[in-house]
Amino acid sequence: MKVYVRKNGVIISGKAWEIRAALVHYQKSYRFVNEWIKEIHKNG
Repeated sequence: MKVYVRKNGVIISGKAWEIRAALVHYQKSYRFVNEWIKEIHKNG
């Protein structure tokens, strides 16, 4: 599975079960994808 961070979004590629597992994992820390993107760009 790969996660590509873009300026306005995130692209997750991989098998369906991997993507679902990643989204569940990130859902524990961030309620919205927008929050996740802001945090990624803030940390560099």
